Amino acid sequence: MSSPIISLTWVTKRFKHQLAVDDLSFAVRSGEIVTLLGQTGAGKSTIMHLILGQIAPSEGTVRVDGHDPVRDTKQLRGTVAVSFQSDRLIPWRTARQNVELGLEILRQPKARRAALATEWLTRVKLDPMHHDKYPHQLSGGMRQRVSLARAMVIDPHVVLLDESFSQLDPVTSRTLRADVLALVKQLRKTCILITHRIEDAVEMSDRVLVLMPPGRIHTEIELTDTMRADPAQVAANSERIAAEMAGMHV
Repeated sequence: MSSPIISLTWVTKRFKHQLAVDDLSFAVRSGEIVTLLGQTGAGKSTIMHLILGQIAPSEGTVRVDGHDPVRDTKQLRGTVAVSFQSDRLIPWRTARQNVELGLEILRQPKARRAALATEWLTRVKLDPMHHDKYPHQLSGGMRQRVSLARAMVIDPHVVLLDESFSQLDPVTSRTLRADVLALVKQLRKTCILITHRIEDAVEMSDRVLVLMPPGRIHTEIELTDTMRADPAQVAANSERIAAEMAGMHV
């Protein structure tokens, strides 16, 4: 079994008098896809900010690739990339230029930036006819593909998908989930998906951590490739998770 690339150990996070995460422990192995699933107030965003090193825990330890993400920012540069709920594309840059942004920050040569941006836009299945279009000329699904390419082009160890499919229509969301899953599996990336949608979790995850307020794990469910490929098992696991989440509010 591969060693954890992300670990939270007895982590608590308080904001003044508000408890956002309570004594939380979990680990994510290299190459694993783990979903943090929960409704508002379950601590999903706080956990993401802890992993990114944007906030420090009040108690406990957070480690990413063996480093403290708050203290060891230089060592972790380029280790973690994020694709957000809103695509956050720069409106005056084309799709290709948006994808090049992280490579510019990492001071990659211009020719290499252009080549890698084209490669990754192709990998996320954005038609070449759209590579030089601006965000306002692209559909929501296309913009999310550009956002994903921008995250992946720096070759991160860990990819965080923060509600990346939640603003898309059902058909586009399902197609993009399948494409992202295939790509992440092919490249053996470690992936954390943060979502409130059960369908995202059951169609993409190796493990689902169902969170309850304030930032506690209520249930952990392991899934396999076979389960994800079988509509009957997808439906059964969806019903199981829905029942677990409904039980939290009883």
